[in-house]
Amino acid sequence: MKKSVPASTPDGYVASLDGWQRTYVEALRAAVVGAAPQITETVKWGHLVYLVNGPVLLIRAEDHRVLFGFWRGKNLRHIEPRLRPGGKYTMATLELVEGTPLERATVIRLVHEAVALNLSLGDPTELPPRQGNSAA
Repeated sequence: MKKSVPASTPDGYVASLDGWQRTYVEALRAAVVGAAPQITETVKWGHLVYLVNGPVLLIRAEDHRVLFGFWRGKNLRHIEPRLRPGGKYTMATLELVEGTPLERATVIRLVHEAVALNLSLGDPTELPPRQGNSAA
């Protein structure tokens, strides 16, 4: 499962996978793209990243798991309580192993809300303006 050369395209990323990880990634990818036609899909940092007004979510296949993560995932835990906070920003990820159930409707709801958050709040990787630094 370890990749010696990272894929340069989303199709190449998926093609490099096999077994249950490929099945899960294909299903997640189809649900994400179907849920948000305006989303841009790319390979960044060695895995799939989806962008609308900045990064929205990621799909990363590893040796024994697939991670489904959201830059504003802490704000999505009311939809999917298994999202685990961690990392920068308000990141949270769902760890999927073989046999982990995840309903397509839940994926679609997560994507819709994550995109809406980026559209209303802006790029999650940009620092907010500093307060109290205006010139008089």
